[in-house]
Amino acid sequence: SLSDQSPPHHGTFFLYFLTVNTATMTKGTTSFGKKHCKSHTTCRRCSKVSFHLQKKQCSSCGYPAKKMRNYNWSQKAKGRRTVGTGRMQYMKTMTRRFKNGFKEGTQAKKQSA
Repeated sequence: SLSDQSPPHHGTFFLYFLTVNTATMTKGTTSFGKKHCKSHTTCRRCSKVSFHLQKKQCSSCGYPAKKMRNYNWSQKAKGRRTVGTGRMQYMKTMTRRFKNGFKEGTQAKKQSA
């Protein structure tokens, strides 16, 4: 009879279609395994892995340009490399020397009790 006839292999074809498509359409884990070519390497000036090998330019500091790359739309990035983020070898003695009028070569007076 016609009522108990179904299209041949309809269910198996649909399952096969689903499994094939989900394997090829993935954008996550399996795609990340293919990423093994480097576009950026370490920059000489800022030591970040931001130097583009084909462009020969750093995306962080702008090397080899003479001026450092910085923009007002990124206050955080400016704050990371501003005055006071390093050793401040010269600037840390400035307040004390300013307080004493930048005197040099003088001997401190003995404190009288």
